[in-house]
Amino acid sequence: MAIKPFEFIANAVRAKEIVTVLARYGFADLLQKMDLPPRLMSALGKMAPERRSQWERLRIVMEELGPTFIKFGQLLSMRPDVVPEALIKELRKLQERVPPVSFDQIRPILEEGIGQDLRAVFSEFDEKAVAGASMAQVHRARLASTGEAVAVKVQRPGLQKVIDADFDILIWFARQAHERIDDLRPLNLPEVIEAMRESLERELDFRREARSLSYFSQRNAYPEEVCSPKIFEDYCGRRVVVMEWIEGRRLESFEPGTPEARKLSKVGSRSMFHQIMIDGYFHADPHAGNIRVLADGRLCFLDWGMTGQLTQRMRYGLVDLFQAFVKADAEQVSRIAMHLADTGKSIDRRRMERDVNVAIREHYNPDTGEGDVGRAILRLLYVFGRNGIDLARDYSLMAKAILCVEETGTTLDEGFNLKDEFGPVLKKLILNRRNPKNVAAEIRDSFFMGIDQLQAIPEETLRILKKIEKDNLKVNLQHRGLEELDDTISDASNKITLGIIIGCLLVGSSLIVTSNTPPIVFGFPILGIVGYVLSLLLGLYVAFDILRGRPK
Repeated sequence: MAIKPFEFIANAVRAKEIVTVLARYGFADLLQKMDLPPRLMSALGKMAPERRSQWERLRIVMEELGPTFIKFGQLLSMRPDVVPEALIKELRKLQERVPPVSFDQIRPILEEGIGQDLRAVFSEFDEKAVAGASMAQVHRARLASTGEAVAVKVQRPGLQKVIDADFDILIWFARQAHERIDDLRPLNLPEVIEAMRESLERELDFRREARSLSYFSQRNAYPEEVCSPKIFEDYCGRRVVVMEWIEGRRLESFEPGTPEARKLSKVGSRSMFHQIMIDGYFHADPHAGNIRVLADGRLCFLDWGMTGQLTQRMRYGLVDLFQAFVKADAEQVSRIAMHLADTGKSIDRRRMERDVNVAIREHYNPDTGEGDVGRAILRLLYVFGRNGIDLARDYSLMAKAILCVEETGTTLDEGFNLKDEFGPVLKKLILNRRNPKNVAAEIRDSFFMGIDQLQAIPEETLRILKKIEKDNLKVNLQHRGLEELDDTISDASNKITLGIIIGCLLVGSSLIVTSNTPPIVFGFPILGIVGYVLSLLLGLYVAFDILRGRPK
């Protein structure tokens, strides 16, 4: 679907900037496969060849295009079903070189979010940001009521408008790539970008992070070993969140292989696997930068803006998937993935089983139990996506979280084995799943649900028959492959509209000239001359647009 001429004007400058940057870093060939408007094609030009890898260049493009694209890259790194591991590795290097916003710009957002004057809430407030990112910045403060030190996270001003404009352009590029590049079609990029936009919209609502922190504090299975910052809900809003100020050591400060470092790797992995497999609600980005070790030895998980959620059915499916994976049973892994996705698409089972087998063997040795389990899971999700199996987004978040656990654990302890760590949690979930009481309850619930559905069949059938009887039955049909026709009709109607405007200008100007309507300059009516000039300019524009336009 091409950008409509009048819709394009609002984002024309930004779109040209994006195309220029992409072309500069060697992506002109990809852009030429898309139906870019002529005004964008002129931005491609001839660029010097790049010696860096395509993934490194793509990461640099995102950094150069600013906050929205940096955040987009970070979200994309959470989709191992869409992007290969090499790109995920690059996207995790994204650096946010975003200077903090001045306090004068931040203050109105703070007071609106908190609902009070800052002086009534805080006895101290550091106007200089202590941390900044593409979406928000953090200030240190002290509550007037309790004297507690707090971290105040506030959203950057004007963010929504920038995000809307950039994502409109991203979605257009995704549609073009989906329609014109066969290799990318199974990934359904437009749907992926839309999902990321929704994810970012949720992340921009800081109340969700506040709820996540509260939920984890209530359900934390190991409060003596793991914690999260205390949240002050009375001062939290959509664009502001106030939480406990955390002073602690970074994981990098611990010497790998020491008893303390090995204990931290076990404590962190045990908490994460309990969150994923038992609670079904987990921190989706537990890399080393989001973890601190407090003075009392507890691990503190920071930045709960990105969380994942797995239902009981999804967790049981993961158990089956892990068991098949450990056995390196490619056929069973493929079957379980198709069941979890519940897809109605036609899948090449033989090709998928071959890809799954290669993915497992590349990263994991089933005979010895050694290998990079996290990377193998990432690779499997990518294989599923390439074969048209669209698993729920939370599976991708789970895979990213497991990779973070494996990488952090290996950094602290070279002998860290992911399989050994999640083994006890899997056994616990398996025992819970096979518990006779739970099995009986599941059978009972399925039976009564089936009865309810059977009872609803006559009523639904009668409703359809009544619609047929009253000639009120509607069938929605979706036409595919008509996007080009829609673009052609739109383009033609715009040219016809301009032609009518040019004709009206010519007729009106001729009447003014004939009647010598003042004001008159050098013996000619000035309004008539202006009309003729406008007609000439518009006519030249239409002729130029027709001549340089490519045949459809």
